[in-house]
Amino acid sequence: MGLEKTTRMNYLFDFYQELLTPKQRSYMMLYYLDDHSLGEIAEEYNITRQAVYDNIRRTEAMLEEYEAKLQLFDKFQRRQELVSTFEKNPFTEENIHKFLSELKEWD
Repeated sequence: MGLEKTTRMNYLFDFYQELLTPKQRSYMMLYYLDDHSLGEIAEEYNITRQAVYDNIRRTEAMLEEYEAKLQLFDKFQRRQELVSTFEKNPFTEENIHKFLSELKEWD
């Protein structure tokens, strides 16, 4: 699994974990945050590796669906980029208006 996917899943989990069931949250935390293997999670829950794998894949798909609809992570990333750009440029009235204008467009 690539670092980019892991990072994305961690962010999506942060934004949408409250929409998941306790079991889904637990599997995702163990797999993505605590770096447990499928086998370790399966052993802990006394289920098959395939069951863990299937649950994690379904949960990942759910997180991606939530993001497609709500775009919380996308808006977070755009805000971070905008703030970074703003910090690199002088605090002129023109830059402040541009900054505010871009923020308003997102809603």
